[in-house]
Amino acid sequence: MSGQQIEDNGDFINAEIENVWNNCEASRRCTENTRSDPSSSVSTGDHFAVKSINKLLISDPFDLSCIAAEPKLTLLASSGPHTVNLHAVYEDSASLHLVLDLCSGPDLLGLLCDRAPLSEAEAASILASIMQALACCHVRGLAHRDLKPENILFDNNSAGRPKLSDFGSAGLFSIDKKMSGLVGTAHYVAPEVVRGEEYGERVDVWSAGVLLYVMLSGVYPFGGEDVSEVFGAVLRGNLRFPTGIFGGVSKEAKDLMRKMVCRDPVRRLSAEAVLRHPWIKSGGGVKEL
Repeated sequence: MSGQQIEDNGDFINAEIENVWNNCEASRRCTENTRSDPSSSVSTGDHFAVKSINKLLISDPFDLSCIAAEPKLTLLASSGPHTVNLHAVYEDSASLHLVLDLCSGPDLLGLLCDRAPLSEAEAASILASIMQALACCHVRGLAHRDLKPENILFDNNSAGRPKLSDFGSAGLFSIDKKMSGLVGTAHYVAPEVVRGEEYGERVDVWSAGVLLYVMLSGVYPFGGEDVSEVFGAVLRGNLRFPTGIFGGVSKEAKDLMRKMVCRDPVRRLSAEAVLRHPWIKSGGGVKEL
């Protein structure tokens, strides 16, 4: 699932993160650009993941800005059971190390590759966790901006708790200040982002709606041979439910997708409104709206 990212000039939160490393002992060290390895706390025996980023192998200005901001944004997003929380940060001359919740299960992409489409009940459960994470982030003025299956991790096995991860492309917003920049992954990016407009947090809801479509069908709603074709399909925004693929999917699930994958961000549901939708509240088992 290819992505295209262009520099965002938005400001990042000024948050203080203490370099705390002496209570963790990494079992392996990073030899690649970015890698997550298990570690354990020397004092408590708790297990964590260590995401190590080799700064010497990165030269792109946008990537460097994302690396610099990721600890601060991840700390802001660390809000409980539905996000991969940040516990400590250590930086040396060569690498940046983030000590994070350990998610030993697969990511959502792996789950979908194994057995998509998912049942409505399973998709509703996963989406509810994602939307709870997004709702918490949005209240704090933080948008993820790169929601996709690779960034949804399971804390145990595929039946474990889904957690939202990777805030390296996240952006800050407020009532008075929107975000800008083409940031995200082509199949999941909202049309206002593609158009080069300023935008708010509901770009995440569009991406989550596309993700729901993929979970229930195993295919993208907006495809193409290259990024330009995908963006063209996104801008047209013709959300279709082919009978051969969606014949067994409930009208309530389709109703939610239409309200999430809505070209007009003003009419698009908020993260909290998604959580109040009957399909989500019933766990994907409603019979009538």
